[in-house]
Amino acid sequence: MEETAGGLGGQAVCVLTSGGLDSGVLIAALAREYTAVQPVYVRCGLFWEHAERYWLQRFLRRLRRTHQNIQPLKTLSMDLREIYGDHWSLTGQNVPDYDSDDFEVYLPGRNIILLAKTAVFCVLRGIPTIATAPLSANPFPDGTPQFFQHLQDVLSEGMAASLSVRTPFRHLSKPEVIRMGRDLPLELTFSCICPQERLHCGACGKCAERIKAFYEAGIADRTIYKRRPAPLRHVG
Repeated sequence: MEETAGGLGGQAVCVLTSGGLDSGVLIAALAREYTAVQPVYVRCGLFWEHAERYWLQRFLRRLRRTHQNIQPLKTLSMDLREIYGDHWSLTGQNVPDYDSDDFEVYLPGRNIILLAKTAVFCVLRGIPTIATAPLSANPFPDGTPQFFQHLQDVLSEGMAASLSVRTPFRHLSKPEVIRMGRDLPLELTFSCICPQERLHCGACGKCAERIKAFYEAGIADRTIYKRRPAPLRHVG
């Protein structure tokens, strides 16, 4: 399993994207390495997906002005309602707030679901590589190097294919990713789990993470927030 951005090669890559900062910067980075980049979004019925897909399409349109090798977005579907039930991620109720910790926003098994479906899509279309964008601070069990290595092996064996799952940003922090993408339209990426009128709410746990990362990166945050907390609240 390739772990560093510099080692990526080949002709085509599929980027599993959420429309957030990390996967957005990854798409742009891999567009300089690969002949073709296929962004894939898996729609699961989550509360924020309508806004997320709106901003993702805008971001990709902007990227394609300079990177014509980025293919049109492919959207797959995987309904999580039978699994998650009345979970906050589906209902939009009691969403983890600004001061919540990482594990309050964790969606159990989501990476397994997203990668499994994307892997079948890739194998059937002859795309040998999936790239995804977990960062160094990812604390979840389905975000570790061991997880991605084992899943790569299982998916390859299960489909009798040589499939590579790559995590080029796993040594980077979110502020480092923001600095890497400082020339990109990062205001068109989307991180919110409680959007209001397609805007970042400015009050949920993911908005807090985003605002703090821009502050620590020393990069101006051009994101439009419905409610913008005081900057000093994010320090430390």
